[in-house]
Amino acid sequence: MTEIHDTVILGSGCAGLTAALYTARAGLKPLVLEGHEPGGQLSITTLVENFPGWPDGIQGPELIDNMKKQAARFGATLEHAHVSAVDANAHPIRLQSSLGELHTRTLIVASGASARWLGLPSEQALIGHGVSSCATCDGFFFRDKPIAVVGGGDSAMEEAIFLSRFASKITLLHRRDAFRASKIMLERAMAHPKIEFRTNTVVEEVLGVDEKEVKGLRLRDVTSGAQDVLNVSGMFLGIGHVPNTKMLLGQVDLDDEGYVKTTNNVFTMRNGAVVPGVFACGDVQDRRYRQAVTAAGSGCMAALEVEKYLEDRGH
Repeated sequence: MTEIHDTVILGSGCAGLTAALYTARAGLKPLVLEGHEPGGQLSITTLVENFPGWPDGIQGPELIDNMKKQAARFGATLEHAHVSAVDANAHPIRLQSSLGELHTRTLIVASGASARWLGLPSEQALIGHGVSSCATCDGFFFRDKPIAVVGGGDSAMEEAIFLSRFASKITLLHRRDAFRASKIMLERAMAHPKIEFRTNTVVEEVLGVDEKEVKGLRLRDVTSGAQDVLNVSGMFLGIGHVPNTKMLLGQVDLDDEGYVKTTNNVFTMRNGAVVPGVFACGDVQDRRYRQAVTAAGSGCMAALEVEKYLEDRGH
């Protein structure tokens, strides 16, 4: 007989690991599939200063490692595996995974969202060392320093305006001369005395790889081809996130950007009805806050709903 799990959790960031902790303490022996990015976005974050309980801050990978150990202590099993397809119509729910086919009574989707990057080797080398995709996470570290924000939509405008609280100057870089941002957000950013715009400009290289800190950006004007160096201490990406939901296509409702639609915080929907036994938490369904603490909170909620769901059905 194929083993039927009480719950399987997709993802091992703050949401997934908190859900694992709560379901494990409830005796449900959760199976956590860590996915393509074990630990989620915190695994590529350096100092985390805004997670409650750590007055001096904690390194992102250390926080994730602590959460893994805590969940495992109560009986959670973590596997380096990913899911390629979900059949939420089946009872039990069926998962096609790198471990083979899995069957589970409940599924907690905590697969997160991946930041969009430029894809430059120098950018990737300096993530967490002056390159960031989260202004609210890392803006504090750039007090009185010049920085750049890359993007042309509302996300970039919001990042730039938020960062103006800390940075001495912000240069907003956009590859075109037209913006996707809403009129009100664009006007607000353009009117800000600390924010300067450079259009038709792309980043060719992030300088400072050898020093392990951003020393500037090599820029290229896409119309003239001319290059120059912008002296900044940090670069923030404001070009959006991609939710990791490909395996859920046709199984739950997704919005136009691929985020899971939920009601009552964590209940997944399909055609306006709750999908039995499938819950979502963290950045995979949160396009607004995307913080470690909010992800952890929703992971707790999903776990409590799973416990109640199974209890109501006699498991």
